[in-house]
Amino acid sequence: MREGKVIMLMMMVLVGFGLSVEGSSDWQQKWWKWKSRTSIGAISSQVNPVAASSSVLFKLYGNVYPDGFYFVQINLGQPPKPYFLDPDTGSDLTWLQCDAPCIHCTEAAHPLYRPTNDLVVCKDPLCASLHTGDYKCDNPEQCDYEVEYADGGSSLGVLVKDVFTLNLTSGIRLSPRLAFGCGYDQLPGVSTPPLDGVLGLGKGKSSIVSQLQNQGLVHNVIGHCLSGKGGGFVFFGDDIYDASKVNWTPMSQDSIKHYSAGSAELIFGGKGVGLKNLDVIFDSGSSYSYLNSQAYQALLSLVIKELNGKPLKEAKDDLTLPFCWKGRKPFKRVHDVRKYFKPLALSFDNGWRPKTQFEIPLDAYLIISSKGNACLGILNGTEIGLQNFNIIGDLSMQDKIVIYDNEKSAIGWSSANCDRPPKSNTLVM
Repeated sequence: MREGKVIMLMMMVLVGFGLSVEGSSDWQQKWWKWKSRTSIGAISSQVNPVAASSSVLFKLYGNVYPDGFYFVQINLGQPPKPYFLDPDTGSDLTWLQCDAPCIHCTEAAHPLYRPTNDLVVCKDPLCASLHTGDYKCDNPEQCDYEVEYADGGSSLGVLVKDVFTLNLTSGIRLSPRLAFGCGYDQLPGVSTPPLDGVLGLGKGKSSIVSQLQNQGLVHNVIGHCLSGKGGGFVFFGDDIYDASKVNWTPMSQDSIKHYSAGSAELIFGGKGVGLKNLDVIFDSGSSYSYLNSQAYQALLSLVIKELNGKPLKEAKDDLTLPFCWKGRKPFKRVHDVRKYFKPLALSFDNGWRPKTQFEIPLDAYLIISSKGNACLGILNGTEIGLQNFNIIGDLSMQDKIVIYDNEKSAIGWSSANCDRPPKSNTLVM
């Protein structure tokens, strides 16, 4: 979820803007598995290419800092038109700002989506998945939705269906008809990005990937690779990585809606510091990471103690993030402060042996602000309403492939070169 937004759940999110950059293909050769490609051909959603284990691959644009939001391009409608959406593993529903007509709409990258008359009816299971309890619709011929954000933003609309143009890595082009939200009444929040909408990548039935799986088009697997230089890629399906070379941990069965790896212990400088039983959620919609107040204060104390006697002072005039430190001269990159900070890690113990560690090196929890100061990119989650959850956000997932396998109920990750997507003659640019 986006910083400052809660999508019918309870989390928050920020998102970032920028272009991916060139990089070496060493990691791709090591980790990606390749299959023979066929010529591109449009096929209907009635065809079942899952046997070929194809994936849908999207180029990712954005960065954590300074822009603060990511987006992918989705081609929608007949003829297909481009829309920029925030990929968010913290929410299920995909929605676009919509000319239905629009009562209130925020700044967007493209003209508003113009819906067809293909409405999702109230009794549709997809509609039920967006509501709790014994819900009722004002009009049985349509399904209303409303999403609210913690920063005061919101979207109100109805579910519609339209054709998505999706290119598989096998070279096949899909044209499935999928349900999504047509948002005709939006209120901007403090951190609302200038995008066309949200690409919901959560576990729920309404997510695009769940719908694709139900149509037999891809496996219900989602992944992303965020480059520390900006950009990266997002994928649906499981054919572009070698599962044997990924660190896996089971999804927590206690979390129905979120991608949670269960409880973890915080490791500071290679040693446990007594911060255990942290309920951790992976959220691609959150630019920064969050710890509950107790864990956050403990970590902050450790960092400050580590900086004691070193040539860094708190930069109270830098409001980029709550805590920034300046040196004798401005820093240009995180590498410049490697002598002053220690790496972090989260150690997960969910019954699998040995314990699985999620490494958080310096550049995965620090940023260099525009003033040349080193700022802590782990924030106090309690201040934004996260009493019981801790979030691994985009900053801490940089330069890793992170995979959410909903079919095997596992989350996986591995260090990766995310600068350039795997080669594909069908890549959406």
